[in-house]
Amino acid sequence: MIFLSAQSEFAAGKAIRGGVPICFPWFAGRSDGQAGPSHGFARIQEWELAFAAMIPSADGDRLHLTFTLGPSELSRSLGFDHFRVAYEVIVGTTLTMRLTVANLDEAPLHIEEALHSYFAVADVRTTELTGLESATYLDKTDGLREKMTPAGPLILTSETDRVFPANTAAVAIHDAGNGRIITVEKTGSATTVVWNPWSELAAKLADMTDDAWPEFVCVETANTATDAIPLMPGETHAMQCVVTVAAA
Repeated sequence: MIFLSAQSEFAAGKAIRGGVPICFPWFAGRSDGQAGPSHGFARIQEWELAFAAMIPSADGDRLHLTFTLGPSELSRSLGFDHFRVAYEVIVGTTLTMRLTVANLDEAPLHIEEALHSYFAVADVRTTELTGLESATYLDKTDGLREKMTPAGPLILTSETDRVFPANTAAVAIHDAGNGRIITVEKTGSATTVVWNPWSELAAKLADMTDDAWPEFVCVETANTATDAIPLMPGETHAMQCVVTVAAA
């Protein structure tokens, strides 16, 4: 269900191309104009495994994992020294991912975040997305112009990088080639992002083969731009998505 590039670089300081990279504490470029790695530092840092257990449930055992991230030399160099992040993953017949951020500072903390999920499909060109009908989005491939999706299912036909603000809808990925529907439901998230590099951009990505781009679509659970989260001192915020798979 999750795509992973065969050429992903599993190296220190490198983001993994595929899986579910965690964007934090900003999305894309840093919004305050200062220097920093794309999508923040969380996806290129080592996290600590704080908890792991197989827990029985009515529909079979589930693997529970909790990872934590705190200040590091890199985060401090970027001005982030008083925070704590927990990432909980529950793997079973469904997949639950929960990102919780705590502000340990005496000043407000302004954050953007995303679970940059790469979902595996047989062919993105024959995949339909439902749940975003007639929704407003910002087109990052066209200078962030505001546009609206059609009233029917969304079918990608070219490089796609769409940010849907103020959008809490569940999105269903109709993966016709694999005969399945992947549904992404979320809470604590006001932004949805849909991304695929298509052929031209994929050819420029060193960590992806030129012909791998039809094999995935990114449907991201996020809080970005106008949906960024202002955390007051001592406050926490949790963002969660639950992924289910059913036969089409």
